[in-house]
Amino acid sequence: MQLLYYYRLINVQRRGEYDIPCADLPPRTRCFRSVLTTKVADVAGFRHACEIHHTPGEQDLFRVISANVNGIRAAARKGFFEWLASVEPDVVCVQETKAQQHQLTDKCFAPEGYHCYYEDAVRKGYSGVAIYSRREPDAVVRGFGVAEFDDEGRYLEVRLGKLRVVSVYLPSGSAGEARQASKFRFLDAFVPHLDTLMRSRSECILCGDWNIAHREIDLTNWRSNQKNSGFLPEERRWLDALFDGHRYIDGFRVVNQQPDQYTWWSNRGRAWDKNVGWRIDYQIVTPGLRDKILSADIYKAQRFSDHAPLIMDYGLDLAGAGSTPDAGHSPFPAVPSALSIMPSRIMNQNSRMPGSASTVVRR
Repeated sequence: MQLLYYYRLINVQRRGEYDIPCADLPPRTRCFRSVLTTKVADVAGFRHACEIHHTPGEQDLFRVISANVNGIRAAARKGFFEWLASVEPDVVCVQETKAQQHQLTDKCFAPEGYHCYYEDAVRKGYSGVAIYSRREPDAVVRGFGVAEFDDEGRYLEVRLGKLRVVSVYLPSGSAGEARQASKFRFLDAFVPHLDTLMRSRSECILCGDWNIAHREIDLTNWRSNQKNSGFLPEERRWLDALFDGHRYIDGFRVVNQQPDQYTWWSNRGRAWDKNVGWRIDYQIVTPGLRDKILSADIYKAQRFSDHAPLIMDYGLDLAGAGSTPDAGHSPFPAVPSALSIMPSRIMNQNSRMPGSASTVVRR
């Protein structure tokens, strides 16, 4: 059964093996996944296998995408939003939007069917994160309480009943010592917040560009990069502590232990063509979600930025999500109502796209 989650359905036509546009993909279900990576000829056999293994009452497929777009307007011109519509995610976490919300006037920046939230940096054309959620969140949390980094638009969280999904963009230290020092300050400041999330009665998916490759398997030229930002011993030890001491889990590595699985490539030296890359984009989850991970894919059939989208499917039933969660049908432990867990003042929402209406928390 596990193989079904890795079996990639690509460019399939009912009569055989043909290339077809994304719009013609079969509806997204737990088996018929719409990520384009390889070709499958035996469509009838694949459908039969899905019917056998998909039993009534199974938890729903919950698809989460994390994507550093390196400028959301540039990614839109390259077809990013058309692609999103074809893969039908439940939540999309975007990093490095590099835009102020008032500049995003085209309707594509508020995808139909989603509640859309943007957290911009104070500095124009810099950083910024966003989340698109099919389900209206119970609350939206902007920032994690450290002004230096909240002003850079690096943290946005939505609460969906007993699940929290975060879009986070860690600083890069590659521009020099000052930026590396800022990165280290972020790592130090972020740990208490991660501990708070772990102690909460919710499960969490932290999506984003963490700007650190964890192990030697996670970048091509690891020997020559040991003194470079993104693979410094101190940064790697920080991730070691996150996964070991703080009990967080690298969701991708739960289902994929293969080498050459990269999410970022330099724009220099034909790195993309040669697959000389780094895996620095993650979906990091709390322990209760480990057994809910069904699949993980890095989408490379199209290129929207210097990063590739990370797509992960979870076996989650969010029927209990909302202001009055149904604990009897949720895979997560009970969580207090949104108002009872607000540590900060509640503000009117003045930074959401049309069609969104949720409580906003400014830390």
